[in-house]
Amino acid sequence: EVQVVESGGGSVQAGGSLRLSCTASGFSFDDFDMGWYRQAPGNECELVSGISSDGSTFHADSVKGRFTISQDNAETTVYLDINNLQAEDSGWYYCAAVVCGTWRPKYWGLGARVTVSS
Repeated sequence: EVQVVESGGGSVQAGGSLRLSCTASGFSFDDFDMGWYRQAPGNECELVSGISSDGSTFHADSVKGRFTISQDNAETTVYLDINNLQAEDSGWYYCAAVVCGTWRPKYWGLGARVTVSS
């Protein structure tokens, strides 16, 4: 059974930091890239950070320099470190296993909510 489970969301003041974790099971990290998607209120879901099976990373322009994605293959866990949180970072963060080379999600988690207050 495939499972993708996010954790680490919460309420943070602007300027603070968070680490989101995504634990996956039921498939091999070698077969998928992994992505973090964000859905802010009133906005479409967007890919903010991704990591390919070869370890290369992607960050959307809006989060470059503040978001860092990393992966622990031994623990089948993907992390998203977020620094200098801004109000516009508020929203639901979803981890997904994506088809290699496409950023097209195949397996989703249920999400972790991040609320940034000023």
